[in-house]
Amino acid sequence: MKKYARIFQGTAFTSKSPKEVAVLKDHLFCINENGIIESVVGPEEADYQPLVEAYRGGGNFQRLAEGQYILPGFVDLHVHAPQWAQSGTALDIPLYDWLNTYTFPVESKFSDLDFAQKVYRDVVSTLLANGTTTALYFATVHKQASYLLAQICAESGQRGLVGKVVMDNPEQTPDYYRDSDTPTALEDTEEFILAVKELSNTTKQGVYPVVTPRFIPSCTDETLKGLGELAAKHDTYIQSHCSESDWAHGYVQERFGKNDAFALHDFGLLREKSVMAHCNFLNEQDAALFAETGTAIAHCPISNAYFANSVIPIARFLEKRVEIGLGSDISGGFSPNLFDNVRQAVMSSRMLEDGVNPDLPPADRGVPNSRITVNEAFYLATAGGGDSLSLPIGRLEKNHAWDVQIIDTVLSTAKLPLYDDHEDLLDVFQKMMYLVRPENIREVWVQGEKVHSR
Repeated sequence: MKKYARIFQGTAFTSKSPKEVAVLKDHLFCINENGIIESVVGPEEADYQPLVEAYRGGGNFQRLAEGQYILPGFVDLHVHAPQWAQSGTALDIPLYDWLNTYTFPVESKFSDLDFAQKVYRDVVSTLLANGTTTALYFATVHKQASYLLAQICAESGQRGLVGKVVMDNPEQTPDYYRDSDTPTALEDTEEFILAVKELSNTTKQGVYPVVTPRFIPSCTDETLKGLGELAAKHDTYIQSHCSESDWAHGYVQERFGKNDAFALHDFGLLREKSVMAHCNFLNEQDAALFAETGTAIAHCPISNAYFANSVIPIARFLEKRVEIGLGSDISGGFSPNLFDNVRQAVMSSRMLEDGVNPDLPPADRGVPNSRITVNEAFYLATAGGGDSLSLPIGRLEKNHAWDVQIIDTVLSTAKLPLYDDHEDLLDVFQKMMYLVRPENIREVWVQGEKVHSR
């Protein structure tokens, strides 16, 4: 019989497709030394009972308790790690004012490594406790503090993709918070890339450097071009913001005479490993360019409600085969919990379909065929995020990382309304999506290692 590092027995839910959730009832999940799912065995299979008998009672066999279920770990495609320090404040002012009045002053404090250490440890542990096993992070312009965030991810066991933010345009960035000049911005970025690649060699789950122009307004043309070249040279991930708000979208059109997508593409910043946040104002040609280049959208539904001036047509972009995952956008989004963003993704799509102006007749009020289901929102938070990063994560199937959250639905302080012993498991799944709170997340595993327990 094959040797496994660990076997879990329990009922799990995973995306079969964007619209369909698979229920794996009482399955065995066999994990190898590298933290990869080597085999998923159903109760009807011949080797199911022999495996149970061989491993049951051992320290490397874990049977879930009654009322517990396995979900894939969440993939958060857009987190501003330093903004955890301001989360939940100033969400009532326009994006431009918010950045200049609150965000840039907070981010400038990360030149202090003690302050950076305190905030970054807290945000990584908070996200893990909320079931986020992989996070795509914006740090700040500070090379050392950005590397510190990657180190904390490595030590904490979270799969972190970390970007040293680049912003060198004196017309759109404050004197006290920007890269000193273009050559320094590019040199610091390359040194950061090499250091994080070296760090990744020492981690099981992997940490990754990300080329990170904050967004087009923050960067000079020369820097945008140089960052595209660096990403190609080192084959790194790229992240930025794209067509987020009326102001940001309009600024790029005025500066380049084209939309963000085509401007970013001209600088070599749209490729298979690119993830662009928001993208609310993408038109049909922009979406086609995303699909063609393999660029993914980080959909941030809570943040969009505050700063994006619109609802993004996620259903339409999914139909066009654009890769899409979910992002919390701390702190433009107040919640570090992707369950909250799953819920908001569904609600926002319903508002787009039904419309919001009661003075209009129903036929004119909304955008037809815009709604997404909770199954699709779950897909965005898990498999969609994994596909967006081209990593074998976000699904509970063979050759994928054992990144999971174990949910307890019968916890006395946060019991879900499950009163029928034979309740349909897909109904149980829906109740979890809408009602789980952080205290229901009892354990979190990344790459076969337990990184959080409550």
